[in-house]
Amino acid sequence: MRFAWMVVGLALATPVLAQDHTLLATPTTVAWGYYSGLAKPALTVHTGETVKMQTLSTCGSPERMIANGVKPEEIPPYTAAIYKEVRAEDKGPGGHILTGPVAIAEAEPGDVLEVQILKIDLDADFACNSFGLNRGFLPMEYPYGKTKIIPLDRTKMIGHFAPGIDLPLHPFFGSMGVAPAGGKIDSAPPFAHAGNMDNKELVAGTTLYIPVAAKGALFEAGDGHAGQGNGEVDITALETYLTGTFKFIVHKEKHLIWPRAETPDYYISMGFSKDLKEATEHALRDMIDFLMTEKHLSRDEAYMLSSVAVDLDITQLVDGNVGVHAMCPKKIFAGR
Repeated sequence: MRFAWMVVGLALATPVLAQDHTLLATPTTVAWGYYSGLAKPALTVHTGETVKMQTLSTCGSPERMIANGVKPEEIPPYTAAIYKEVRAEDKGPGGHILTGPVAIAEAEPGDVLEVQILKIDLDADFACNSFGLNRGFLPMEYPYGKTKIIPLDRTKMIGHFAPGIDLPLHPFFGSMGVAPAGGKIDSAPPFAHAGNMDNKELVAGTTLYIPVAAKGALFEAGDGHAGQGNGEVDITALETYLTGTFKFIVHKEKHLIWPRAETPDYYISMGFSKDLKEATEHALRDMIDFLMTEKHLSRDEAYMLSSVAVDLDITQLVDGNVGVHAMCPKKIFAGR
């Protein structure tokens, strides 16, 4: 995908421009718990345009947040209407409240959608973290549920987890993805459509590449995180409210099997599966393919370089399909 890596190299250095469109989170502009190739777009744009998208947290209803200690005035006001007005039959099978879908008019199956993450704004002064019975990586070792509210200092970009424990904030969207070829799929397991990747590398200034499977691509975003550890072991991160500004570019007839990404410092390949070994194989094979096609290494050299220079990190372990991402540092290609 040489086209993609070269385009983003310019985009990452470009100042953020005013968005072309704004999509607020309302009862009619969210997809509650699913990606779907049959969904009606909440907004249609064209390749090269930008969209500012407002999203909800996964901290629950206003009543639940208040019961857990959030002050009512701290809860973004658009939350209540969505919980009250989205019909039960329009929810599920997953639990994420995603904003969208945004259709990119030129996108067709077989294309690649480039998503430049231009800006991410924190929209609340708190985050939540929860675990519960039969959830997370150690489900039976914690046979009860618990929620913690973490105050966020948006000026200093610090989360106050506990006395003497402050967390640096690195906001990113846990879920960004496009529709499958058919009907609804659960928002929880990530796969080729990207979705609930929970990849903490995808902060503002990075770019995501997703294979398109449905007309219009039908991009959705949500599951905002103020920060997260690789693994996301209790099944939640610093869950919070985010607004993201995205630029969409359609690459015609460019083919990917798995999502890829690029940061200012790394090329990233990804793999997802119910099995950790298989997910790792997907990420590694896609990195080898990238090194062969974009850096013109032989297959043997690509395998060797992956061993001596590429980090294979566990993205998350808790979303049905586990995730692995391969991180290849750009600085090693100084002479190429």
